[in-house]
Amino acid sequence: MDDQANISLIRQCYDSFLRGDIEHLLTFMAQDIRWDLPRMEGVPYSGKRQGIDQVREFFQLLDRSQKPLEFHPGEFVAQGDHVVVFGHYEWAVKSDGREWGADFAHSFRIRNGKVSSFHEYTDTHAAVEAYRAGAGASAGQAAQPDRPSMH
Repeated sequence: MDDQANISLIRQCYDSFLRGDIEHLLTFMAQDIRWDLPRMEGVPYSGKRQGIDQVREFFQLLDRSQKPLEFHPGEFVAQGDHVVVFGHYEWAVKSDGREWGADFAHSFRIRNGKVSSFHEYTDTHAAVEAYRAGAGASAGQAAQPDRPSMH
């Protein structure tokens, strides 16, 4: 695939996420996908995963843990099989409503028209602090299928 086709693929991934259609999002991923977020103490969805089932689990944990307030993928940069997206997001921790936000860089690798790896770079300190502040709050709230702002 060329650079523009790879960017188009990643845009479709974000569009599926923004619609809350995780099952459709997963169709863009290789079966053996590597999914890598930094390990963040107290942040339930953080850490490394391998394969579609573990990535599905990531999105389930993300949905149970925090609500998207804003999610803005901005600049898309592609070179060969690599696409990097720079953006910004804002979240609310569901257990106590504490808000946090950060700029991010998402690095994707494409293989045979599918996402074969994902790595997130973000302000891990902001996430850890938001979850640390809510550590004493009840984490048993029911997750609602909230949708992020598409601004």
